[in-house]
Amino acid sequence: MNARRNAALGAILSAGGGICWGLSGSMGQYLFDYEGMDSRWLVPIRLGLAGVILFFYCLLRYRKELFRPWKTRIDRRDLLIYGILGISCCQFLYFLTIQLSTAGVGTILQDLSPVMILLVTCVAEKRRPGALEIISILLALVGVILITTHGNIGHLSVPVSAIVTGTLCAGCVTVYNVEPKRLLDEYPVTILQAWAFLLGSACLSALFHPWTWGYRPTAMGYFGIAFVVIVGNVIAFTSYMAGVRMIGPNKAILYGFSEPITAAIVGIFVFRNVFTVFDGIGFGMVFLMMYLISKKSERSA
Repeated sequence: MNARRNAALGAILSAGGGICWGLSGSMGQYLFDYEGMDSRWLVPIRLGLAGVILFFYCLLRYRKELFRPWKTRIDRRDLLIYGILGISCCQFLYFLTIQLSTAGVGTILQDLSPVMILLVTCVAEKRRPGALEIISILLALVGVILITTHGNIGHLSVPVSAIVTGTLCAGCVTVYNVEPKRLLDEYPVTILQAWAFLLGSACLSALFHPWTWGYRPTAMGYFGIAFVVIVGNVIAFTSYMAGVRMIGPNKAILYGFSEPITAAIVGIFVFRNVFTVFDGIGFGMVFLMMYLISKKSERSA
């Protein structure tokens, strides 16, 4: 009974994290399109504010454990990989993809990560993909092609730059789903998220110098920043990674499909984004890919 309850709670947490990401991505699209923000300015600030919030929360609740990940070499290494190559690069590339295209495109390209996780698994196990896995890969590729062309194969409806950044973002999602398994068994999720956000803010700030931009948000801009920090970082990542901890990355990614669905719905009704029959078919194929990979993982477990 406890196992069933944990599975249900893990699914709810993973789906809830996806919904929060979808809403946050849509808010990001608003900030880029209507408030004149830039992802290179927004993301370092977003990560920094979220990191500070979680750091002080952990200081109150996990004071004795907060600095423990830095005390051993292997934990430091894994935390740096997880925090910088996983969480932080994913955040930047995700918002950059939205800035270059739309929130819906950013989220669906990010959801190529199950295919990458599958390929990493095959390499680690020194085996070729099975028939079902090959079908899943083809479904993902065809689905993304339909979404990025609106069914007109000879014409890309999405900039190539957005496709590149979105695909790289999926690679970063793969890192933070696969890499932290040992860390998640050792430390509370919020400790890992706090350090990941702070590391990312420090690295991206050193790279982009957001304090030199001279940008001043409007009142709605400040609200948007608060929204993507609280909903998109603090709540979304903590909820989703708690789901990963309870049901594993393969199932969590499946429930995380709530993210592109949320972003697509908001994009259609709020931003009047184009959504064709081919887009719907493409979304369905990507979701079917995630379902097949999830079921394959369950049978292998």
